[in-house]
Amino acid sequence: MDRTDLSPVRRALVTAHGLPNAHYIDPAVFDEECKAVLSDNWAGLGVGADVPEIGDAVPLTFLGMPLLMVRDRGGNVRVFQNICRHRGMILVSEPRKIEGAIRCPYHSWCYSTEGKLVSTPHVGGPGRNTHEGIDRALLGLIEVRSHIWMDVVWINISGNAAPFEDANADLLARWSEFDKPLHHGGSDSRFQLEVNCNWKLAVENYCESYHLPWIHPGLNSYSRLEDHYHIEQVGRFSGQGTLVYRQLRDEDGNCFPDFDGLSDKWDTAAEYISAFPNVLLGVHRDHTFAIILIPHGPERTVEHVHLYYADADTDPNLRMRNTVQWKEVFEEDIFVVEGMQRGRHAVGFDGGRFSPAMDGPTHMFHDWVAAQMERYRAPLAAE
Repeated sequence: MDRTDLSPVRRALVTAHGLPNAHYIDPAVFDEECKAVLSDNWAGLGVGADVPEIGDAVPLTFLGMPLLMVRDRGGNVRVFQNICRHRGMILVSEPRKIEGAIRCPYHSWCYSTEGKLVSTPHVGGPGRNTHEGIDRALLGLIEVRSHIWMDVVWINISGNAAPFEDANADLLARWSEFDKPLHHGGSDSRFQLEVNCNWKLAVENYCESYHLPWIHPGLNSYSRLEDHYHIEQVGRFSGQGTLVYRQLRDEDGNCFPDFDGLSDKWDTAAEYISAFPNVLLGVHRDHTFAIILIPHGPERTVEHVHLYYADADTDPNLRMRNTVQWKEVFEEDIFVVEGMQRGRHAVGFDGGRFSPAMDGPTHMFHDWVAAQMERYRAPLAAE
């Protein structure tokens, strides 16, 4: 594969170009990014609310890899490769509760929810459940490094990233006031959007407020372009904030309860940050949300959206109105990201240019992706 030229992307904002077309449409470049960008960093996989109770297990696929998210007997969320260590059989095919052990449907090898191999029936022959050549202690499920923050289950597939608290220290500090119990709204507070675009275009669009007047006229009617500010942390995250967040109220003037202990800033402010690589987060005085972007090849992405509240017993009608409102906003972006995806098939498009005044957060993401690719390619180039 001819490696893409990323030098124009790494320039200063005023002269930089966007990532080349191949980074959106070429399967070979997509595979390269899966390793350099998504596997080598802390990527979002799901949310803790996907496995709310002890024993809950959900099979997931990430970058083609079969994974299993489980809440173990100690109440901890773990992520394992969803395969038996015997012959590689898929262990769990549908979401379910593990009452005893995780049993392989092929030869009934069994694993605890902590991943330990606990039973190997007939492995030594009929009626003999042990064999000196099979050391159960060495054959537990393959665990994927994981961490939970804002209820997002973050994974580092390669195991090479710095500890989550170090890699995301700046973001954790910025939003330390939201480091408290978050209550998922339940079935009426989650939805998916299937989008025909590369996952990066969803990040890029979310980063900036430049498009608000034309794509979100309803939102822009009270949270105007001029009410927004850029959020930029080199090499970590970028996004936007608003100074005029308006709480959703019902016909009687009721709204969601605020999170406890917030500073005065959050009386009117809200922030929307892309936590590199694939998690989009929003915080407000009375609710938060997380969007986890799961790539399905270079030109298709599924957006998993989850909304959270300060109180577990919020009004279900008001929750549903909030979900519908956000779904409408996010759906307004679909034709844009899908249009840009189709545009990446235009031969000769040079990645585009950035507004020096308005596109800083988006360029920051491009530059970060390019930096990850250069880091990954450096040892290969030396061979």
